[in-house]
Amino acid sequence: MKSLRNRVALITGASQGIGRACAMALAEAGATVALCARNEVKLAEVAAEINQHQASTDETGKDGAPGDFTHDGRAVTAGTAHVFALDLSSEDSIKECVKTVIAQLGKVEILINNAGITRDILTLRMKKKDWDDVLSTNLTGAFLMTQAVMQSMLKARWGRVINITSVVGEMGQAGQANYAASKAGLIGLTKSLARELASRTITVNAVAPGYIETAMTAVLTEEQRTAMTSQIPLARAGTDRDIAAAVAFLASEEAGYITGHTLDVNGGMYMG
Repeated sequence: MKSLRNRVALITGASQGIGRACAMALAEAGATVALCARNEVKLAEVAAEINQHQASTDETGKDGAPGDFTHDGRAVTAGTAHVFALDLSSEDSIKECVKTVIAQLGKVEILINNAGITRDILTLRMKKKDWDDVLSTNLTGAFLMTQAVMQSMLKARWGRVINITSVVGEMGQAGQANYAASKAGLIGLTKSLARELASRTITVNAVAPGYIETAMTAVLTEEQRTAMTSQIPLARAGTDRDIAAAVAFLASEEAGYITGHTLDVNGGMYMG
């Protein structure tokens, strides 16, 4: 796979789990990564890890020297990480975050809409706030985030938008009507945006993880884990690196003829 050197990627929910793994993978491929989430302390830890690796690479030269690009006379070194505060439930926070990222890094060419929340409960007992909170963060937040970075991509006539949806958005799940609806909505958003932006060489795709070992699934009981794994033909849970590898591919030049697609990374749990 070709390098993402000189590209700027913004990842939401980058403080842990899949978002963190995506940031690591894109930085390893040479991209400058904007780490965005509410928890700036955790973001700083991820950034330190990426930048420490980059510094080590510079020193040894084993992985190849990083490249610089200049935007408006300012140089930015590829492969580094930068921290930005973001609350996806706030439109003002989204606009301010993107504005700050572009001011500091010059552009946004790759957007990973990863951040998401759950409020699991059977529909009979679900409060409207449980519904609104999940849809606002998972779906409306991704829409607003994409809208905010779109001008930068249109100007460059190149871009990658990758939405992290879920197997639940494809097959449904009892007790997760709000989460499933938000993730299914992301798939529809992906297809619509792909049609709107294709003429500017901007691709829009989705990655649908199955059962992945993350902080979100850590709360499951052993019985629930066993039941979940039994539904997976590959007989194992996925890892955040499995998802990050798919995201890195879709962000690359090699994926330039793929758009409007949902890539299932689920071990065969769902074959649509």
